[in-house]
Amino acid sequence: MYYSDEVVEEVRAGNDIVDVIGSYVKLQKKGANYMGLCPFHGEKTPSFSVSGSRQMYHCFGCGVGGNVFTFLMEYENFTFPEAIRQLAERAGIKLPEEEATPEAKKRADRRMRLFEINKEAAKFYYVRLKGDIGKAAYAYFKKRGLSDEIITRFGLGYSDKSGRELYRYLKSQGYEDEILRDSGLFTFDEKKGVYDKFWNRAMFPIMDGNSKVIGFGGRVMGDGEPKYLNSPETMIFDKSRNLYALNYARQSRKSYFLLCEGYMDVISLHQAGFTNAVASLGTAFTGLQANLIARYVKEVYITYDSDGAGQKAALRAIPILRAAGLSAKVVDMKPYKDPDEFIQALGAEEYEKRVQTARNSFYFEIDVLRSEFDFSDPEQKTNFFRETAKKLLQFSDELERRTYTEAVAKEYQIGFDLLERLVNQYGSAAITGEEQKESVYKERKKQKPEAGYYTSQKLLLTWITTEPVLFEKVKDIVTAEDFTDEFYYEVAKEVFEQYEKEGRVTPARILNHYETKEEQAKAAELFQTTLLGELSEAQKAKAFAETVRKVKQNGIEMRMGRAAETGDLEAMQRAVTEQASLGRTLAKAGL
Repeated sequence: MYYSDEVVEEVRAGNDIVDVIGSYVKLQKKGANYMGLCPFHGEKTPSFSVSGSRQMYHCFGCGVGGNVFTFLMEYENFTFPEAIRQLAERAGIKLPEEEATPEAKKRADRRMRLFEINKEAAKFYYVRLKGDIGKAAYAYFKKRGLSDEIITRFGLGYSDKSGRELYRYLKSQGYEDEILRDSGLFTFDEKKGVYDKFWNRAMFPIMDGNSKVIGFGGRVMGDGEPKYLNSPETMIFDKSRNLYALNYARQSRKSYFLLCEGYMDVISLHQAGFTNAVASLGTAFTGLQANLIARYVKEVYITYDSDGAGQKAALRAIPILRAAGLSAKVVDMKPYKDPDEFIQALGAEEYEKRVQTARNSFYFEIDVLRSEFDFSDPEQKTNFFRETAKKLLQFSDELERRTYTEAVAKEYQIGFDLLERLVNQYGSAAITGEEQKESVYKERKKQKPEAGYYTSQKLLLTWITTEPVLFEKVKDIVTAEDFTDEFYYEVAKEVFEQYEKEGRVTPARILNHYETKEEQAKAAELFQTTLLGELSEAQKAKAFAETVRKVKQNGIEMRMGRAAETGDLEAMQRAVTEQASLGRTLAKAGL
């Protein structure tokens, strides 16, 4: 769909970025901006900044950034028109009826056909399971205690040993190789030809929240490797953005979700009546999945495997859930390994008791930490309390932190005042930012160095859009022509035109001109460049003057180079004149 610039801007202006992102990410006011844990990469220290004044976001950890459209495109995997429609509905804005562009129509058609292919594949696998060819897989499911009703509900199936039948079936239904290649269900090999990705496996269709089949998981029958295989990511399947059985769990009347590791755990729990169980899709639990859960419930009970690996997975999931604003508890299933095994042994009633007595996630973290130290050794006992004090800093709310500090002090028989002083000591060290500065420095060293003049141009754009008074200083010195990269020039041109027409600049509006999230992120980056460390007013003035000089000087040199290449003597003369008067021009402006 194509929407005019006026419509796009009306939708953007009608959706405050802090409110929109705040519905996905837990944000806290920090100075002029809001900070939170980035939903696009794992982190423990918030580096995701949202600016209400600029209506933009930026992560200083992974570099993503943009306006409210970019966020939905990145988070929800929307196209630009899809993001516009979603936000228009949110703001109660009626969009004009427009014909879809050929590109948008082609993309929509492709998505629809992929959904059709996955649906056909799920039906194919299910029929195979119920026939003679699927006897072994059917016996496997029955041995695991599954009823025919639950097998049908989850659409379980079987992919036969030949590894060719699904391909032949879909070809007979009229699907071309081009779309089948994109489905992720087949391997195309020059020598071996085309063969099914899944063969001789018990099949688990993966559905999105609307019960559309988007991918598959397959458990090998026998001793083959890998034991479990998932569909690769496709146009409709992103493992980090979906949860197994969410389509059923979202309809549950429970106020919490049970978070599992495996498909069979989820299915066993659903069969036992716990229809609020979900699982991540063969990968580590992600922030995007946590935010997905937060749309439906505010509490999660982690019911991972009770072994060491399960404990580590739970420890990784807890801060991710907490960052999404979710309360978490951990279900103890010992002496059994997982929910499936527990249900088979003791039944639903006993499992419900374990849920009711689930351990608060912070206490669980401390319990695991305690197991790593020998309290008979004074040094190890001291180190345990030091590590505990550091963990208590995760509670930014003072009342909550004091409550937990008091509880830990009581349980482990250490004076509250002593433990609180230790917490405050580590908190003060964190405020100085020494550890954070060191990590930023190391991270920057890893990054590919960028030409200094590009950095200067980005820094200047950031400054003049953040502090309009600085624009007045440079508007008669620097022009869009001084930005030497074509993309930078386009953005700078919009900045200067906005200021000339309206006396102010809205960076988020500039991003409306770019339809892909990659271009929007690239444009957003131009308004997010900062100098490392705090500067005094004198240092800042000096740095700003030097930045203006560099940008103007590079612009002049670029024009000189072009004039020399084309033999344009008039342009060369103008550039030489600019060069000769640059010092006086800067001095006149107080730079």
